[in-house]
Amino acid sequence: MKLTNLFKTAVLAVTVTTLSGCGTMNAIGNLNDGAGETFMEIWDKWVEADGDIADATMWEVKVDEGVELEDVIDAINAVGVNRNIKNVGELPLSEELKARGIESKVLHVMSFCNPETARKMVDFSPAMGGFLPCRVNIIEEEDGLHIYTMNMDMAIKMGKKMPPELYEATMAVRNAMWEMLQNGKTGEF
Repeated sequence: MKLTNLFKTAVLAVTVTTLSGCGTMNAIGNLNDGAGETFMEIWDKWVEADGDIADATMWEVKVDEGVELEDVIDAINAVGVNRNIKNVGELPLSEELKARGIESKVLHVMSFCNPETARKMVDFSPAMGGFLPCRVNIIEEEDGLHIYTMNMDMAIKMGKKMPPELYEATMAVRNAMWEMLQNGKTGEF
């Protein structure tokens, strides 16, 4: 464990030293608080996942035993209503596959958006539009249902510093997405 941390520190030091002349230091100085910690969490997850960047950049929870899909969906939607984040669409992909005669485990995609925050985000950085709307995926795996959503700390903390009002608004969305995971896994609201 200590050797791994020592290795990471050495790699980080070499990387920073190597890239310092390329504007990297300026970019690092423009990040939000917690960027380094978030980077290391994603790095660790990426290594654990054998280089699967999608796995490394997602939050994931396993749904509690006995909780049905509809309970998960209802709990997630309740958070959206309570936190003023609109459900802007659902894609019951497994149902569509079954309608096409293809057997499928559960694959249900839900999309959420707070329009005011979305507008402020793309005004700040138009490329953030690629993250819109926030998605929550319910996926049946071998051991049951799992819920996935993007690790919003990555987009918030590892991005350039936001004005305080925008940071507060994006943290409210981030916290709502986290709450969706927690309430969805238990099916309670």
